[in-house]
Amino acid sequence: MTEKEKAAAGLLYDANYDPQLIEERAQAKDLCLDYNLTRSSQKEERLRLLRTLLASCGEDIVIEPPFYVDYGYNIRTGKGFYANHNLVILDCAPVTFGDHVFIGPNCCFSTAGHPLDVAQRNAGLEYAKPITIGNNVWIGAGVQVLPGVTIGDNAVIGAGSVVTKDIPAGMLAVGVPCRPVRQIAEKPRRMIL
Repeated sequence: MTEKEKAAAGLLYDANYDPQLIEERAQAKDLCLDYNLTRSSQKEERLRLLRTLLASCGEDIVIEPPFYVDYGYNIRTGKGFYANHNLVILDCAPVTFGDHVFIGPNCCFSTAGHPLDVAQRNAGLEYAKPITIGNNVWIGAGVQVLPGVTIGDNAVIGAGSVVTKDIPAGMLAVGVPCRPVRQIAEKPRRMIL
């Protein structure tokens, strides 16, 4: 079994010393650098680079540079995806974003985790667990989402939160560690003119 196959199976794998994974990360980082050096007016070039880097994305995707990934090929975004500056996605396992996801600046989604055992950690071993973000989710500035987390549809994650466990659909969740605080009720909308 290759190290990449071990990662896909959720097993401990060699992320630091495996030549295939090192090369794949280097290719993704080169594409991120190209993306981060584009001008704001180069919308077609940005879309081309994202389509090369990511497993799938809609035409209406907007990711404000800088943007960083480990591999890119494990990331899928739905339509209407927007991420503000300094998005980091450590996609050693699949990271899936639904439709109309909005992400504030300085956010990190990390599928990578490390063993508590010092010898395993020093040997370059880690594990990866998928992250899933539902539809219509808003993630505030500076949020960290950890391995294996699912955030349900229509949830809102408050700025600065560290999401260590699943967040149910329709919940406002905040804190370190992030916890649901209340259901987001449908209220009459008022227009601001």
